[in-house]
Amino acid sequence: MNALDLIGTAASNTFRSKTRTVLTILAIFVGAFTLTITNGLGTGINRYIDDTVTSIGAEDVMTVSVSQDANAGFADSSGPAEYDPDAIASDGFNRPGSTVVALTPDDLETLASIDGVLDVEATKSISPDWIQSGDGPQYLTSVGGLVDGQTVQLAAGTAPSADSDAFELNVPISYVESLGFADADAAVGQTLTIAITDAERTQHLVDATIVGVAEESIAATGAGGLVVNDALTDELYSTQNIGIALDEQERYAQASIRFDAAATDADVTALKERLTDAGYTGTTVADQLGTFKTIIDAIVLVLNAFAIIALLAASFGIVNTLFMSVQERTREIGLMKAMGMGGGKIFGLFSLEAVIIGFLGSAIGVGIGMLVGTGISSVLAGALLADLPGLTLIAFDPLSVTVIILVVMAIAFLAGTLPAARAAKADPVESLRYE
Repeated sequence: MNALDLIGTAASNTFRSKTRTVLTILAIFVGAFTLTITNGLGTGINRYIDDTVTSIGAEDVMTVSVSQDANAGFADSSGPAEYDPDAIASDGFNRPGSTVVALTPDDLETLASIDGVLDVEATKSISPDWIQSGDGPQYLTSVGGLVDGQTVQLAAGTAPSADSDAFELNVPISYVESLGFADADAAVGQTLTIAITDAERTQHLVDATIVGVAEESIAATGAGGLVVNDALTDELYSTQNIGIALDEQERYAQASIRFDAAATDADVTALKERLTDAGYTGTTVADQLGTFKTIIDAIVLVLNAFAIIALLAASFGIVNTLFMSVQERTREIGLMKAMGMGGGKIFGLFSLEAVIIGFLGSAIGVGIGMLVGTGISSVLAGALLADLPGLTLIAFDPLSVTVIILVVMAIAFLAGTLPAARAAKADPVESLRYE
């Protein structure tokens, strides 16, 4: 009996007991289906994170702040934290625990002198009171800007021009309806009023033009608030600092440094180490989003564990199915041995039956899992995830799908080795006498 004959015989023998075999396949199906969905979930979210980093276009930009004790600004069992005159609010609101040691012009010069740093730009913290369109309601918001190389995912319009002297900004798409605009296109070209209070407690109003509407994303620039150009940033920052001495104005919570876009991971790590040695902490966009990936991978790992447990439970079904098959075909095994079929081929025959059961269960589980996952993603993309364009919650990678099928087949093969070995070792004389 050659290899093809062996495979054909195993395939035909698999469904001798249809009910038992179908139930075993269904048990494997559950594990394969679960494994497919959970892996697709991890693939979809991680792919979206990777695409988000790419679309930001700032892979050569690093956010830098002064290194400090992780508990700085908090009270502990030893008492309250000591006041630091060099501390500055990192979020612009002076909330407890939000302060960091300020970067000064001297710090910016030091950063510029570090090997590997091509450019340094201070991040100006701006805290507007509210924004308003026409005579409509007033809303709270945050303000952020773009550094060289950063882009905004737009639903309409363009990004604020860094070279323009006009005051330009982007608003998130979630603001459009609240501000009274019919849609994203209708918002472009309209005027937005920003209120900001200076150090002398005088409120000022600054008008700016909406030049674009930004899509929502997990890495939205400006923490999901307004994205403004340099001219508007300077205007708001100088207005906010009216009444503050010049040396006090030049204090920044953080700065953005630009490095070589062709730098390798080792180069970036070395740059971070040089920053650490100089007393600073550097973080890239990939570092910030990497936390999301770590959490997602951990969740997927736990879910995969449940799928593996289901597969292991199904493997006992394979063992039972093949043991019953060996017992029912004892005389047949004896006849095959009497006709000269070796123990190795008999072992292979029963092992192939286990592999075929594993393949059928995994293929059906993977196929239905992909259909269900694609359907769920399509429904959610138009509902709960509508604010995250480009996100396919459950995506499938051909390599991962293939690996799932092969893993399930391997588990099935291992489960079938015990009954297959029993069949291979059967004594032909005793087997022929079996009733």
